[in-house]
Amino acid sequence: MPEMMSTREVAEYLRVKERKVYDLVRRRQIPCTRVTGKLLFPKLLIDQWLAEATDVPDAARRLAKPAPPVVAGSHDPLLDWALRESHSDLALLAGGSLDGLKRLKAGEARISGLHVLDPESGEYNRKVVEASLPGMDVIVIEWAWREQGLVVAPGNPLGIAGLADLRAKRARIVQRQAAAGSQLLFRHLIAQAGIAPEELVLLDQPALSETDLGLAVQEGKADAGPAIRAAAQQFRLDFVALARERFDLVMRRRDYFEPPVQKLLGFARTDAFRAHAQEMGGYDISGLGRVVYNGP
Repeated sequence: MPEMMSTREVAEYLRVKERKVYDLVRRRQIPCTRVTGKLLFPKLLIDQWLAEATDVPDAARRLAKPAPPVVAGSHDPLLDWALRESHSDLALLAGGSLDGLKRLKAGEARISGLHVLDPESGEYNRKVVEASLPGMDVIVIEWAWREQGLVVAPGNPLGIAGLADLRAKRARIVQRQAAAGSQLLFRHLIAQAGIAPEELVLLDQPALSETDLGLAVQEGKADAGPAIRAAAQQFRLDFVALARERFDLVMRRRDYFEPPVQKLLGFARTDAFRAHAQEMGGYDISGLGRVVYNGP
């Protein structure tokens, strides 16, 4: 159908009779415009009008203009590097896993990076995607498995071997923001260990990325903090492993086939990418690109 449809064309498009279209116009229930006395129906507005009448949440919003070329959500050093090296024209806006899902739903990002554990099932990311993006046509692509743990000062001067030592040795802990997957996992792990947050020395100012957390420990502002092994290696810090987690990329299905995403995933299949992932440390990229969830 053309971008501007006539009465006959919109009737065919809607599979109704022309008189029904005239009736909708008379009652001002269908978007249209008059040019020199002739009724015209913008196809985009008709599609949005139809979407608003569906039972699918946010269906009309999905027909709006494409989201900006932004990767929101959790910060991952390997992803950060790959976005630049792949020339994908995608910019990183790291604000935490849950923040990324909100931005994806609001049409403020094309991709969201996340690593959120469901404590009941032990599964990563699927539950929070289903809860946060109900009815949205999204897919979840595996990016990497990562070693998650505690970043500590070089030589581990406090002798931190696990979570219990954070409490016993009164270590100053720099946290991540509340919406970050690392922070959600840290809170889950200390709860499992029987440690209450108020028993720990938690700094007031959170680190908004893996890089910020590494710098805080490197500069002596904190003794420890939850992050991945790659962040420790980047700043030549010590690392205490606690868990293994999966980091995924969430996007709408149509965006998966667009050049920015394909450039990124294409670059991730190169020898240069594999070599850099190994150099950074703590990454398992053997399943990169696998579809782990395909929404409705």
